[in-house]
Amino acid sequence: MEEKDFEELHELLENNKFSVLHSKLKEMNPVDIAEFLDEIDDKFLVVVFRILPKDISADVFSYMDSDSQENIVRSITDSELHRLVDDMYIDDTVDFLEDVPANVVTRVLKATDSKTRDTINRFLNYSEDTAGSIMTTEMVQLHTYLNAAQAIEQIRKTGVDKETIYTCYCIDEKRHLVGILDLKDLLLCEPETLITEIMDDNKQIISVVTSDDQETVADLARKYDLLSVPVTDSENRLVGIITIDDIVDIIEEENTEDFEKMALLNPSDDTYLKTGVFKMSKNRIIWLVVLMVSATLTGQIISQKEALLADFAFLISAMPMLMGTGGNAGSQVSTLVIRGLALGEIKIRDYFKVVFKEIRVAFCCATVLAVLNFLRLLIVGGGDIPQYLIVSAAMFATVVIANVIGCTLPILARIVKLDPALMAGPLLSTIVDAATLSIYFAIAQFVLMR
Repeated sequence: MEEKDFEELHELLENNKFSVLHSKLKEMNPVDIAEFLDEIDDKFLVVVFRILPKDISADVFSYMDSDSQENIVRSITDSELHRLVDDMYIDDTVDFLEDVPANVVTRVLKATDSKTRDTINRFLNYSEDTAGSIMTTEMVQLHTYLNAAQAIEQIRKTGVDKETIYTCYCIDEKRHLVGILDLKDLLLCEPETLITEIMDDNKQIISVVTSDDQETVADLARKYDLLSVPVTDSENRLVGIITIDDIVDIIEEENTEDFEKMALLNPSDDTYLKTGVFKMSKNRIIWLVVLMVSATLTGQIISQKEALLADFAFLISAMPMLMGTGGNAGSQVSTLVIRGLALGEIKIRDYFKVVFKEIRVAFCCATVLAVLNFLRLLIVGGGDIPQYLIVSAAMFATVVIANVIGCTLPILARIVKLDPALMAGPLLSTIVDAATLSIYFAIAQFVLMR
């Protein structure tokens, strides 16, 4: 939605034209309404929320940020709160409750009926970021003794409260997941056809258990092109599903976490503007200290070669270029390997294949860089031919070593059960810098001190 439309809504709100505002809002998408509500002052928030059409207010609420949701819950009556929670899908209610203070959670639970309260409490007891914590129980379940006509009639009666009806899940008398059925197949078959004859049970049923990590859910949905993923307990009894909207959120969350780890930031659930200064400082300072200490190695390498540097000042000027090139080469490789590991394209057993490929790539890139660097130094000047050869040779060796380090560290992290994303960015650059200087000074000492 364009910003100018929001300006019109703000103007209607400031002029207290609530009837016109109501007409405008009911024509909008719930996502856009939620974005508008997140922008307005708290004093108008509940007023505008109350004029929303009742059939979309729960959807709008589920898309709002946690601060706005909390303000609304604190301001509305118990009956309004009961109706709101009753209209929301269980997974959206749980997502909201996970981000608000305990007193708000208590009030929401008091406003719900006992059955809903028990369901919410069961969801809240699942470990964070597991399939059980993000699933919904509002799915279509069909018993295997039904025929097509009976199944369609059941969907008509109960489907309005389900989060999705496009995929139906077939269960036996003990609620074991025994098959999956697309609504299309159900509608196109003869009314007397039994569910067991049309359900998909001849091939592997893709599902997760409640304790599986949410990243596993996203990987399965991506790999098998699923719109929803069934969730079972340890005895293969169907307990819920995870729909595509939640799967997209998982992918975004996991990608954000990987980006933060690649920058050596402790992941945060809050957005940038909502993260406090002290919390943000705490998320950064740990790795900054680690990098500062690890940079001592680089300093020691330089200090040990003070005599060499004093006699050949030109070598000093080439150090930033070499370290920068090595860091860039290593980052390129690590990014590809980390992504390959995340998508399952690269396995631990593929390490030697990856190294062999990267060495060949490195030889191609390093040859071009070394030749171009030698020609550049001939034009720019500042030293003599032996020194130009030292820098170019170090350039070649640096790129090769950086590529090997860049593909080794992420796979090594996976072996020791760490997130491969940690082995990128600043940490990788620090390690490559130390290796670059060691190679550089070794070559210089071999050539100049003979």
